[in-house]
Amino acid sequence: MTMRRVILAAALFAFLPASVAWAEMPDEAKSMFEAKSVADRNTALSTLEAAAAKDPASAYAAGAGEFFTALELLAGGLHRHGFESPRSFMLPLMRLPVPDNPHPQPLTYEEFRAILVAFRDRLEKSAVTLGSVPKDADIGMIVDLTHVGIDLNEDGKLAPDESITAIMASLSRGSIDTSNTAPSLTFRFDRADGFWLQGYAEFLMAQADFWLAHDFRNAFDGSFHMLFPRAKLPLQDTLVPLDGGMSGNMFASEWRFADFISLVHLVNWPVIEPERRRAARRHLLEMIRLSREDWKSILAETDNDREWLPGPQQKGVNPLTGLEVGEEQVQAWLATLTIAEDLLEGRALLPHFRITGKGINMKRFFDEPKPFDLVLSITGPGIAPYLESGKILTSDDFDQIQREFGGAGFLTFALWFN
Repeated sequence: MTMRRVILAAALFAFLPASVAWAEMPDEAKSMFEAKSVADRNTALSTLEAAAAKDPASAYAAGAGEFFTALELLAGGLHRHGFESPRSFMLPLMRLPVPDNPHPQPLTYEEFRAILVAFRDRLEKSAVTLGSVPKDADIGMIVDLTHVGIDLNEDGKLAPDESITAIMASLSRGSIDTSNTAPSLTFRFDRADGFWLQGYAEFLMAQADFWLAHDFRNAFDGSFHMLFPRAKLPLQDTLVPLDGGMSGNMFASEWRFADFISLVHLVNWPVIEPERRRAARRHLLEMIRLSREDWKSILAETDNDREWLPGPQQKGVNPLTGLEVGEEQVQAWLATLTIAEDLLEGRALLPHFRITGKGINMKRFFDEPKPFDLVLSITGPGIAPYLESGKILTSDDFDQIQREFGGAGFLTFALWFN
């Protein structure tokens, strides 16, 4: 298994639904996860939502369904306007393998913001529903990921090539084996995995709220034709070759690289909804809290049944990541959560390579929002208002944690662990 496959598979975990065991869950939950059409899936989801207040299993399944329909809202909105994925880690919300649309609708800045708002609000609904499940609820659901999918092209069907397995294979460019001889992609999701999924909803909300906190119209008008080359954006006919597509690596051609440079230059965004930037920090803190709850539950488990995220006591290699979790990785991850929380609460300061004696107060960065300029933040002037004296994290703090994750690397485990 290549490192690329591990990272891409782990990244997609952010979008997968958790669930409850067939024997213990309502029939509507099984119907939802095995549905072949959006209409059937939504009917089952509505029934689960109606029962959620009285039945933890229904709430768990409903929260999962709301999570992956949030992803579907994003994918459908992108497809409607002819989105062509850049496959770049620099645009994490834009990694979805959206199918080609030969007849895209025009797209405006306001419509793009509306897509992000709908995505973000559905994620919030999912987080609230999952949060209503009691911590000690006895949950366990067996799911084959080849049976769970989202409607990527808004045709109302949940086709085999839109399954979670197919999407993962697309993201990894075929390095994930989906043949009949491939390892089983059936997992048993339990209560711990509900904390995991809720934490990822908070993580994605933080990203969406950060975008929505700012006016990024200039970046949209000046560079988003590289993502939507036929959606009638202002510079489409001027800068985009009519026979050129965006699918594939962002840096595969000179014109696409030029547009990416334009995007970086145009990330100079005024704040228009400051509460959203403050909310982004709260979402990240909630993600940290939920990750601790997740690992508390995982470490208390005594079974070892097709674990989505196993603890050190649950031996075996995960069939998707090819990784096995040890005690050293868990302790390093818990230490990472403490560092992240200290940064977000302003108890520790983030170092900057050009500045000595002071560090960046990330709590103030979110809670006292000023225009966000990416280039000036990297070079220094953009973060000057947030510089303070105090406890500054050092490279040794990061290196010590990195060593505990071994050859697979911190990022791979972080995407998987949440």
